[in-house]
Amino acid sequence: MEVSKASIQKAVANNIISEQQGIALYNFFQEENQHTPSFTFTHILYYLGGLIAIGAMTLFMNLGWEQFGGAGIVFISMLYAGVGLKLANSFARKHLIIPAGICATFVVCLTPLAIYGFQQWLGFWPQDDAVYRQFHTRVKWLWLYMELGTLVTGLTIAWRYKYPFLIMPIAVTLWYISMDAVMLIVDQDNMWNSYTWEFRAQVSMYFGIVMTLLAFWVDIRSRHVADYGFWLYLFGVIAFWGGLTSQNSDSEVSKFFYFCINLVMVGLGALLVRKVFVIFGALGCCFYLGHLASSVFRDSWLFPVALTAIGLGVVYVGIWWQKNEVKITRQARRVLPKLVQELLEGKLR
Repeated sequence: MEVSKASIQKAVANNIISEQQGIALYNFFQEENQHTPSFTFTHILYYLGGLIAIGAMTLFMNLGWEQFGGAGIVFISMLYAGVGLKLANSFARKHLIIPAGICATFVVCLTPLAIYGFQQWLGFWPQDDAVYRQFHTRVKWLWLYMELGTLVTGLTIAWRYKYPFLIMPIAVTLWYISMDAVMLIVDQDNMWNSYTWEFRAQVSMYFGIVMTLLAFWVDIRSRHVADYGFWLYLFGVIAFWGGLTSQNSDSEVSKFFYFCINLVMVGLGALLVRKVFVIFGALGCCFYLGHLASSVFRDSWLFPVALTAIGLGVVYVGIWWQKNEVKITRQARRVLPKLVQELLEGKLR
């Protein structure tokens, strides 16, 4: 829970703490939270500038860079990486953690460009019609060398600097690998061609489960340090939910099972205090209800009435939950492993 200046002023007004204690407490929280990402103008400038720089060397690359040739691309990438590491070290010495993490992340994001240039330089690039600007928009097996190299670089720099934002390119790279590895299998065996979409959806779903479990493991291991699991949770849930939603079935039982899985995601998000589960779970529930309204109960006047009753019932459950939340959560935590209890305690303070 974030403590605002207004909250401290109310505590002073109610004689809970003195005015001097309120000032000291506010200054303490300000110092504690200055390196934690938040929606402040300073942090917005940090991330806006960092994402512009990262986007310039990734998403917004144009064909003009191809004229430098493989050797030129490698040289420019190494030059940029040197500047990025220099800035990261400089910011770290000044205890500017967020800018240091952004600069270190910028270096990791340069890795696929450098590997692409290196392959072109040595004449190992397999396709003349594939260029680097397609890396983030096309699913191809030939990106795997770039992705594996980025994964190694990302893990190395994350181990060196230990900034949570460095997990972002690692999570994205793992997601890309899951998609491009499928294309490698499909391209090698023509028998898969008729099942490409379904097969890719299943791989995405199972890979999302693995990444989410990895995020949970990282979350427990780093529960006393920083939030290293955020980006893994984000892309794990996206991969799982995207693969699950892409499954095609004419069975109403399967669709209802899909609805139940999304309800579980909402509950899991509330338990782990992870909004990404709640958001995608709620979207899935809305999709299922939309299916019922447009297909199953299309001509029934009772469905909107029943749905309204269900909605009001959910609101009532929320009121009941608010009154009994402390009691229920305490009883529920007792059956959980001690490590999970410590993780939840840290998030719910």
